[in-house]
Amino acid sequence: MHDGLKKRYAASLMNAFGPPKLVLTRGEGAYVWDADGNRYLDLLGGIAVNALGHAHPALVAAVSQQLGTLGHVSNFFATEPQVALAERLLDLVGAPPGTPGKVFFANSGSEANEAALKLTRRTGRTQVVAAEGAFHGRTMGSLALTAKAAYREPFEPLPGGVTFVPYGDADALAATVTDETAAVVVEPIQGEAGVVVPPADYLAWAREITAARGALLWVDEVQTGIGRTGAWFAHTESGVTPDIVTLAKGLGGGIPIGACIALGESADLFQPGNHGTTFGGNPVATAAALAVIETIEKDDLLGNVNHVGELLRSGLADPRVTDIRGRGLLIGIDLDAEAGAQVVEAGQRAGFILNSTGPGTIRLAPPLVLTEEQAKELVAAWPGILDTAYDALGGAAS
Repeated sequence: MHDGLKKRYAASLMNAFGPPKLVLTRGEGAYVWDADGNRYLDLLGGIAVNALGHAHPALVAAVSQQLGTLGHVSNFFATEPQVALAERLLDLVGAPPGTPGKVFFANSGSEANEAALKLTRRTGRTQVVAAEGAFHGRTMGSLALTAKAAYREPFEPLPGGVTFVPYGDADALAATVTDETAAVVVEPIQGEAGVVVPPADYLAWAREITAARGALLWVDEVQTGIGRTGAWFAHTESGVTPDIVTLAKGLGGGIPIGACIALGESADLFQPGNHGTTFGGNPVATAAALAVIETIEKDDLLGNVNHVGELLRSGLADPRVTDIRGRGLLIGIDLDAEAGAQVVEAGQRAGFILNSTGPGTIRLAPPLVLTEEQAKELVAAWPGILDTAYDALGGAAS
């Protein structure tokens, strides 16, 4: 069954992702099972998406109830889940009391960033400053803000007016942002680049620089938002109030949804006809997101994220590991050899789903419900995973 479905996959789906590593059939909590009945501890979480893990009762109930009541109505009409979720996000985003704010719902992080990019154009300016190492999506607008040449070059020319500066370098930012800059877009932690954490005062400097030039500060929280780093939003730790915040991934717990939050004067930049979406703000997706937020609150998952994240960062130390960084349950691990692919393979054989963002970097982004006991499973298996991976690397090299 495993090999048969892989062949059908290759024959029927576009080859955008390469061959699938596994055929997965079900999940429960932080575990998934493949078509052969093997169990894996999911430490990638659908790339920081499955905040409540798999088949969480609260998410299943919310989606089932809403789908059985009202599944889709289009944005000619309003629904209670749509409005309630917008209100909750504005409460959680960390803006000072009384700050006006509005939300535009989309279906993904790329679409949320596409909306934000269009929003910046409503300022009358067209130049945007982004960071080296940035990843903001694959649509043409969000791709223009993404730094990796391999993603960009096959589709150039991309929308222009984007300048890249070194991530975390406030001096480079100050030298680049001008009175013609519409916005600076920055991730509080760069996930796709390997969980790169900037200096603690970087966002504060970005806020000061953009404010002085009349530019917008746009924080991309697609990977970091909704509890991933142990706070509702990673940027709140810096104390800044951005003009735009984008999010997706964990917001719906596996149900596709994205959001562009505009604060202050930015909240009124979009007017009727400026932007649109068929599915954005869908009542099923917004009900799912409300269930995610309510469960994180009720079960104190922010506390769990901080506790279990610290356990992993301390427990995965090894002579072959040169750096472990991140916040909460977004963790990057650098190795002293280009063994990333081998570690992922060895981890899979040992019953763990891991991810490599580069030749020598491993990323962990497990469900926020990951328990201390489950984290200790990886800690116990980690030296053996590295042994197997380095043996395979040595064999390949010879």
